[in-house]
Amino acid sequence: MNIPDSINVLLIGGGAREHALAMGLARSGRLGTLYATHMENPGIAKLAQGVDVPATGKELYRLVQFCDRKNIELVVIGPEDPLAEGWGDTLCKKADGSARLVFGPGAKGAQLEADKAYAKQMMRAASVPTAEGRVFDHFSHVEEYLKTRDEVYVIKATGLAKGKGVIVPTTNEEGIKAARDMMEKGAFGGAGKRILVEEKIAGTEVSVLALLDGHNILVLPPCQDHKRLGEGDTGPNTGGMGAFCPAQTIDDATMQQIESEVLVPIADVLRRDEIDFRGVLYAGIMLTPAGPKVLEFNVRFGDPECQPLITRLESDLIELLWATASGSLDEVEVKFSSQAAVCVVLASKGYPQAPESGAVITGVEEAQAIEGVTVFHAGTKLLDNGFLVTSGGRVLSVTGLGDTIEQARERAYQGVEKIHFEGMQVRTDIAHDAPVHS
Repeated sequence: MNIPDSINVLLIGGGAREHALAMGLARSGRLGTLYATHMENPGIAKLAQGVDVPATGKELYRLVQFCDRKNIELVVIGPEDPLAEGWGDTLCKKADGSARLVFGPGAKGAQLEADKAYAKQMMRAASVPTAEGRVFDHFSHVEEYLKTRDEVYVIKATGLAKGKGVIVPTTNEEGIKAARDMMEKGAFGGAGKRILVEEKIAGTEVSVLALLDGHNILVLPPCQDHKRLGEGDTGPNTGGMGAFCPAQTIDDATMQQIESEVLVPIADVLRRDEIDFRGVLYAGIMLTPAGPKVLEFNVRFGDPECQPLITRLESDLIELLWATASGSLDEVEVKFSSQAAVCVVLASKGYPQAPESGAVITGVEEAQAIEGVTVFHAGTKLLDNGFLVTSGGRVLSVTGLGDTIEQARERAYQGVEKIHFEGMQVRTDIAHDAPVHS
């Protein structure tokens, strides 16, 4: 693999996922200077230099000029929105016409996440096992359809809804209400104007993330996340309240099955459609009695799955991302720690419906002082007076590393106990039922 000794990197995004990526990038022996678009994240601000131009889609040309000026050779795009908006397609070209490497797919590839109807179409084309579903553009048609059904269906916004656009009702009356909220009342804005009504499937959910470089696939250790707000997987869906890695609910044979029946066929269909996908392909998988089935695809690292993954990564992150973006994954070997990692998310009062901001946060440094604990910033802000306050829905990701899932979980919650802010929401059962890691 032809890779420079020193590489200037631009990191786009400002959540806990991007703080974790910044930490991994900063550890690399090949890092020249790390620049970041979201310096309001106090964790990222300690690791990177800021970008002195707007980081917006309307003025993306200024970010291209910045990359040229600072000799950025690798751009890492964390969140789904800029991927769906095609930032990768623009940032991969230098002013002189030569190529710049971008980790993250272009707009066409990002449609796998940005449009659930498109993703379902791609899965059918690739014969990927998934739940049966129908796409609707008019609420009256949804209502008519659900009133004639005995079984209960899942209601999904087809657009980007920050992980919250999936409603799992207990009756079809609830499903009709959810569809009305999305399609007529704008519960998820434009993301819910078109919806997917999908068969409800049961089983254990796991997250399988793989790196694609246009030709090769590198499967990462499986993770398991907790999407519901409340204990015992109750309450509304969120962007994620915690995750652990590796997920011991999935064995090697099942992982091989997912690779051969899900990842390889989707990669083949992408190539057939001349989509040069270079980044993360994240498959949300339900392990059903009939075998693994795909719930959804994402086209970036999951948040919070990224935090335990990066915490366990022992390979050089820049080398790994460079290999993905340059089409040379077959030339690298990735190594993860034999230890396990558990991430617990602390959320603000009112999350996910109406998160409140401005609560003073204490105890982060005390949590960081605990062996094996790393605290990643998401919805936080450092005021001029030195106070750290909440500024978003998911506030912090407290991640513990240990010899077993049990030890990692214990360390993560020891960290959580040190941190306080008014209205703090936290689940106490993250990784509680996970088998012991060996």
